[in-house]
Amino acid sequence: MRAMNVVGCVLACAVGGAGSVSAQDKLPWSVGVAKVDITPSYPVRLSGFGFRRTESEGVTQKIWAKALAIQAKDQQPAVLIAVDNLGIPTYMVDEVARRLQAKAKLPPERLAITATHTHTAPMLKNVAPTLFSVPIPAEHQERIDRYTAELTDHLEKVALTALADRQPARLSYGIGTAKFGKNRRPQGGPVDHDLPMLAVYGENDKLRAVYLTYACHCVTLSNNKISGDWAGFAQSILEENHPGAIALASVGCGADQNPTSGVTGDKVDVARAQGAEIATEVRRLLGGMLTPIRGDLVTKVKKFELPLADLPTKEQWEAKAKQKGAVGYHAQINLARLEHGEKIRDKIDYSVQTWNFGTSLAMVFLPGEVVVDYSLRLKKELDGRRLWINAYANDAPCYIPSERVLKEGGYEGGFAMVYYDLPVPFRPGLEQKIVDTAKDLAGPKFASPIDFKKCDTMPQSPQQSLATIQVRKGLKVELVVAEPLISSPVAIDFGPDGKLWVAEMADYPLGAKGNYEPGGRIKLLQSSRGM
Repeated sequence: MRAMNVVGCVLACAVGGAGSVSAQDKLPWSVGVAKVDITPSYPVRLSGFGFRRTESEGVTQKIWAKALAIQAKDQQPAVLIAVDNLGIPTYMVDEVARRLQAKAKLPPERLAITATHTHTAPMLKNVAPTLFSVPIPAEHQERIDRYTAELTDHLEKVALTALADRQPARLSYGIGTAKFGKNRRPQGGPVDHDLPMLAVYGENDKLRAVYLTYACHCVTLSNNKISGDWAGFAQSILEENHPGAIALASVGCGADQNPTSGVTGDKVDVARAQGAEIATEVRRLLGGMLTPIRGDLVTKVKKFELPLADLPTKEQWEAKAKQKGAVGYHAQINLARLEHGEKIRDKIDYSVQTWNFGTSLAMVFLPGEVVVDYSLRLKKELDGRRLWINAYANDAPCYIPSERVLKEGGYEGGFAMVYYDLPVPFRPGLEQKIVDTAKDLAGPKFASPIDFKKCDTMPQSPQQSLATIQVRKGLKVELVVAEPLISSPVAIDFGPDGKLWVAEMADYPLGAKGNYEPGGRIKLLQSSRGM
């Protein structure tokens, strides 16, 4: 088989010739991008590790809030904000949404805020408030509250700046792979190595933004200096590699995924190398063929409750309060609540949000520290090649275990609830409720085309498949064309002029609509680069 040196191919004709392409067809979206430095100028408690009980001692790298304002023709824009922080609480999301609705007429359901879950960013008010297992000194809490208010202002500013920056653009995406995440529960447990990436191109095909998600805890660094961890380095390296472009990062269902390096303390070079792995894969994706995104942008949100297990009795709280550490401290707090006649929480509020880009791509936003089982399941029950899942989005309530993890228990299954000031683990049944809601909001257009009862192999994206091909030295394999430009190909051949002929048989064996009517066709493709 000879290696093909045809790149950037587009459909020239299927039936008849190709017509002229309008500016609107070339740049069908209007996109604004923005970034705001959110690094505090003063010491402040960092969140994520309970053993750090002093305020920050310097800055390893600046941290950022970055935004994309995306608008389809004749539609309202939608704003995505990615923040270097452990998690953005719902009260902050609601406040930013209120301000944007008042100042920019942006409907709340068209705002999504994600966090990188870096463990070296400032603590926010009431996010994992019992993390340290001891009371927070008043002067420390004062600066936590100050930073929380400042960050709220920063999020409003970055969103408004992105909205004001909207320009004609085209959107493309691909799914690559990164390998430094591993399951931190059972050895060899489930992982999600997918690296979805969205590229924003403006006039003259200038790259304006790159957005990516990877499912792995940002815990490589655990020192007491501010940084974005591996996600921060991935963004900074990408922006160095692509001057003028803004890089945004989110985290997928990585609640039980840690870097293979483990927690390294102050080994900045390790975090930088992990960020470089992400940036290298993004560069590979950008250099190949990406799937164009077209259609309307439809956003939906559904809110519901997730009930907790039975609450302890007062006597059980009193027994726990005698223990040392996190359990005893948390029990003492809840005993004080009972003495003041306060109600102990028996449920949490939860939400699922989806962004559907026509039939090209569906993004799902899940609050909290969501375990990997959710992404793996959703990528089977929906079309995993057109599905992008973000966790740590729109709220920071606690860990969100699957039924498997909940039954197994352990840190993610229940013990970590004490750090989020929740009394007990979840009641069984939460996984199906979350999955059903995500599938309902994504809709039937994103149903899985694979029957996994008959096939247990997850289909790969064209970019992932390309990365697995091994060739002899001196040869090169490049992606020529992929869905949606072609579908159901059964034969290909090159003409003497270098054009590619593709035979499609979407009608086999029952016909195009199931009534044995013919539906096969021949497509002729030629390189957009004249090759």
